[in-house]
Parts: sequence; C-alpha cells; structure tokens
Amino acid sequence: MSYDFKKYRKYPVVNLPNRKWPNNVIEKAPIWCSVDLRDGNQSLPSPMNVEEKKEMFKLLVDMGFKEIEIGFPSASETEYKFLRALVEDNLIPDDVTIQVLTQAREHLIKKTFESLVGVKKAIVHLYNSTSTLQREVVFKKSKEEIIDIAVSGAKLLNEYKNKYPETDFTFEYSPESFTGTELDYALEICEAVIDVWKPTKDKKVIINLPSTVEMATPNVYADQIEWFSTHVSNRENIILSLHTHNDRGTCTASSELGLLAGADRLEGTLFGNGERTGNLDIVTTAMNLYSQGIEPKLDFHDINKLIEVYERCTKLTVHDRHPYAGKLVYAAFSGSHQDAIRKGFIAMKEKNSSIWEVPYLPIDPHDLGREYEEIIRINSQSGKGGAAYIMENDFGFMLPKAMHPEFGAFVQEKSDELGVELTANEIFDIFKEHYLDINKPYTLKGYEIQSTDDVEGGKNIVSIKAKVAVNGEEKEIIGKGNGPLNAFYNGLISDEDVDCKFKNYFEHALEGGSCSRAVCYIQIESKGKEWFGVGISENIATASLNALVSAMNRCGNIRK
Repeated sequence: MSYDFKKYRKYPVVNLPNRKWPNNVIEKAPIWCSVDLRDGNQSLPSPMNVEEKKEMFKLLVDMGFKEIEIGFPSASETEYKFLRALVEDNLIPDDVTIQVLTQAREHLIKKTFESLVGVKKAIVHLYNSTSTLQREVVFKKSKEEIIDIAVSGAKLLNEYKNKYPETDFTFEYSPESFTGTELDYALEICEAVIDVWKPTKDKKVIINLPSTVEMATPNVYADQIEWFSTHVSNRENIILSLHTHNDRGTCTASSELGLLAGADRLEGTLFGNGERTGNLDIVTTAMNLYSQGIEPKLDFHDINKLIEVYERCTKLTVHDRHPYAGKLVYAAFSGSHQDAIRKGFIAMKEKNSSIWEVPYLPIDPHDLGREYEEIIRINSQSGKGGAAYIMENDFGFMLPKAMHPEFGAFVQEKSDELGVELTANEIFDIFKEHYLDINKPYTLKGYEIQSTDDVEGGKNIVSIKAKVAVNGEEKEIIGKGNGPLNAFYNGLISDEDVDCKFKNYFEHALEGGSCSRAVCYIQIESKGKEWFGVGISENIATASLNALVSAMNRCGNIRK
C-alpha cells in the first residue's frame, strides 16, 4: 500500500534572513491565560455543568492564574449562567481578570457585554477567521470584506464599552487561523483593528496569533511571530499573545519558540485539553520553565490534587506518561537508570548541594507533592541498583556494591516468577529469606569472650567459646584471634574442617543513637564461589558473628 502524499503541499517558509529568536533566551514566565473553561469544554464528551465549571474556576484561581477565559456567554446558556454565578456569588478575586470570547456580530457583542455586568475587570476577545481557505471555501468573501468584519466588530466593542463604565475593559483580537493566513494580510487586518482601538501605554490591547491548526514545524511559527512583532506598528502598546494547537504534536515547542520570538502571553489549558489534538499544555510549559530555574508564576506544589479535580470535572484522564504529572514519570524500570538515580541522590547528600542534579529526574518530585518511593519500581527488567536503592532508602540497609548483583538477581527471579512489579516490602521479604532467615546448617546460640592484652607487644588476643547448633545438634566452638569475629572464624575453620576464605567485611548502624542496631555484611569464598551473609544486632560483635554464620549457611555444603 502506498500513500498519496503528493496531494499535500509543503508549508511556505518565512523570508527572515536575520532572525534573532534562535539566539534569545527565555528569562521569565509569560502572562498566562487559561482557556480550560472554553476551548477545553468544546471537546468534552460530557460538557461540564455550572457547578463543575465553578470548581475548575476555583482550582485555576488557587493555582495563580490572573486571566481566565470562561467561554462564550453570548452563545452558550451554560456559560452565561456560569458567568453570572461567578459575579453574583462574588467568586472573582479582585486581581483576576475574566475573559470572554465573541464573534464580530452585534447581537453577540451586545449579549457579551450584558453578561459582564458587575465584573470589575474583563477581557473581551474578538475574533474572525482570516485564512485563505476560510475566506475562499467557508465565507466566500474577499480580503477587504473580511477586514470590514473585524473593523466593524472592533468599533462595536468601543461603543458598548462606553455603556458599562463600571468595568475596566481590555480588548483582544485574534485573526483566527493565523497560521493559514498570509503574513502581510494578517498584519493588515490586525493593524486595522489596532487603529480602531488606539492602544496606549496605560491601556494596551492584546493581539493573539493562534495556530488554530498547527501546520508547520515550530521554527516556522517562531519566524512568523518574530516577523509580525517587528513589523506591527505601536508594538510597545501591544501585548502579543499566542494560542497554539497540537495537530503536529509540537505546540509546546511552538509556544516556547514563540516566546523567544517576542510573544508576551500564552493561552492554553491544563494538560493540553482542547478540540482535536488539544491546546497548549500549560502544566508542561510552566514546569519546563521551572526546571530551568524560572519562577513559573503558577502553583503546582500539589499536582495530585490538581489532577483529581481536573479528571473529576472534565471526565478525562491524565496519561500515565504525561510530562511532570503522570503516575509513571518518576518511576525507573531500567536497572541502569535505577543505579544512576541512586548514585545521584547519594552525590547530592555528599555535596550538600542546593542545586538539583539527579540523573533521569529533571525536577525533584517533592516539588510537586510526589514521594520518592514512587521513583524506583522493581520488576523482572530491573537491575541491581534499583533493589539496592529500595533497601537503603526504605529500610536503611546500605548493601556493599559487590553484593548488588547477587541480591538483584534474587529480586529479578521473584518478579519474573510472579510476573508483577514488586513492592518495597516484598523486596525486603526476599532479603530476609536469603540473608537473615537461613539457620541451617549453623545457628549461633550464644558465646563468651575473653580478651588478653599484650601491652608491650601491642597485640590483642581474643578467645571465644561459642555454642553453635550444627544441623540441630549443639556443639561448642573454641577459637582465638585478634577479635571476636576472627576468633570465631578460626574456631569454625578448625573444628568443622570447612572450605571457607574470609574476603570482606562491612558494617554500619541501622538507626541513629547509642542504642541503634548494627548490621554487618561478610563476604566469604568457598569452593571457588563468593557468598555474602548478613547479621543484625544491637551488639556489633553478635551482628558480625551472625553475618559469618549467614554467609556459611548460604554456601550449603561448605565442608572440604
């Protein structure tokens, strides 16, 4: 099967040889405008009712949005009632500006202004479609006729504004389908509207350049924005706004490059909800700024609550892999990733650095109200580092590095057997099974220590008399050495005639304080293979003896 790709045409590039945006850097957050209560609502299988809209509005206010578009009060009875409920219930904070959308038709403009009675600050967003395709196919109107529609609407906004002096109005204009409109014509129609509104330094107008349909790569959109920004007159009195859609899956990049190209303001929705493939995802875009050390001017400290309200009101779900917010975005299944994350946390502690630098985690999950135990998840594909991280982070066991492959293999085997991801407690149960609960053939029942100091020779000789059960039969082990562990080891080697070479010893406290338990890790070699054992006790000597017994028990048949 072959696709008829020749029926599509390449999008024209912008002649901008001296473009400046590639060398620019985003230094601050844009003006944010949420359109969740308008664009998002258009695409909901089950539209929000007034109460759900009120809950979403409160969420947006709590997050810090200062501009919130609530929809088409002139065209939707639900949105009209919603706006009136906001006013009558006094739900609009003084520092929040309500935005409403209207087409350039007098009866709609009239009802729009009527719906805003009692609102202290409002943005009236006027739009009409300007693209070549819309002009020729939908409206069958000339360029001049489309400009007349926009200018007539702009004049009506001036007229109705004077009828409601108690409200502080700001005007916004969008040449809808900007990306499908010739650049020079988009500039011409915007200039005509700007000339009607006559913005000043104290009363700016918003010119919104939407990619109503995303039609080209983000760099082309950035070229369009820079071209417009440098060619439009009265630029210092204009707030240049973007409203991007995600038809090509790149609207986040388009908006970010648009900011580099001169835009001041972004319209979008939480999690990118909107018609077709959606609007700009404000959560992703704002958190992208945050990850670069830029204050996003929006509050995401409790991302779980934000998701819960969003999903309940919109009846949509946030994808498990959604940037910054998904359930799995702070989970590492790859063993090499797990090991790198673990080392990153250790390095940060050692450096005591305030700068976040952990491999595979662009931000600290705690900043969004997420917990670290969600970061490492263990399944049959996990490596040695993930299991070691769980043991240290959740239970305080700092396994020697040489022990990681051995223990990791036990974890992978169990996960593969069950066919599921393992919890932290299940991982600890595996640790107990293989290192702490093995009591055959040897079990330490008790011991006595005698120490003789040779002060002149600088030697310390320790004698130990230990009771050990060997396959259930109790016997006495006597040995001497330079310490309790060495004495016990020497006694076992001599009495039991075992093939055992002492390789390594590690120990640390499990808890803080003078009464903390000690954990010891001992590595031995027997018959050409290496084994680890683990012992725990408030007495460091007991912990070390139990660790040696654990290692010998794990060898199985250790006799020569």
